[in-house]
Amino acid sequence: MKAVEITKAGGPDVLQICERRMPVPRYGEVVIKVAYAGVNRPDALQRAGLYNPPATASDLPGLEAAGEIVALGEGVANLSIGDQVCALLPGGGYAEFVATPAAHCLPIPTGLTLKHAACLPETFFTVWSNVFMRGGLTGGERFLVHGGSSGIGTTAIQLARAFGARVFATAGTEAKCAACLALGAEQAINYRDADFVEVLRAQGRADLILDMVGGSYMQRNIKTLADDGRLVQIAFLQGPKAELNMVEIMTRRLTVTGSTLRPQSDRAKARIADQLREKVWPLLAAGTVAPVMDQEFALADAAAAHHRMEASAHIGKIVLKVA
Repeated sequence: MKAVEITKAGGPDVLQICERRMPVPRYGEVVIKVAYAGVNRPDALQRAGLYNPPATASDLPGLEAAGEIVALGEGVANLSIGDQVCALLPGGGYAEFVATPAAHCLPIPTGLTLKHAACLPETFFTVWSNVFMRGGLTGGERFLVHGGSSGIGTTAIQLARAFGARVFATAGTEAKCAACLALGAEQAINYRDADFVEVLRAQGRADLILDMVGGSYMQRNIKTLADDGRLVQIAFLQGPKAELNMVEIMTRRLTVTGSTLRPQSDRAKARIADQLREKVWPLLAAGTVAPVMDQEFALADAAAAHHRMEASAHIGKIVLKVA
């Protein structure tokens, strides 16, 4: 099969088309003929040599895809050959075929194409597990998401709004702020022109913050949280280290937590999939929430897709057309 491999650690141009053997499903796995694969920040980190895949995962990049099941491993009972699915992957999505646990596959929501469905797994698994399962967001709370125009951000805005939260977002251009507002944010803060700390303080501060910036944002996030507020960290584009005022965390009973998705157990990811199927997939079918598409690239143009993502010019998700 054709695939895109990381020839060495480096910039986008180290992504090259290659020939690989077809994957064979292990117990509990399926093989998917990939129609579209999503492009995500962890793919770029892996390409740069900063995010090694688990020992049992493919070395090929790609953490989500949509397509048709073409092979079943032993123990798979709830899926059939020919089913169209989107799936969270342990790796290997930049290829014509990929293997993944059957429990991490979800049906294509009614009304969505395979291209749009390929945008769902990585961002929806991440947002649901961090904002709702870990962060405990409830209706009426004030929710701030940084990077509101990213794939994660556009998903978080829509889901938080759908479940009754007041949503605030940061972004770096007026066009990106406008996109956040169109998706349901109550206020979009251009971080180049305004201080999100002051904006949220005027609103009564945030009950929950989803952050992927880290670095200097850490202490600013602490100042932005309301008493008993929660900060959930899922990435650190400005770096993993920061100085914190522990007195403020203690006296105002703040919670600082975080997670990464890929290293979690298959069972943990299956639990997230079950909740998405029950609580979120009906919202997708109803059109209450929807993936936000930025641009499509051919599989052979994966390097160009990475250039666009790392330039932060995109709004929403970037996908590779494989089939």
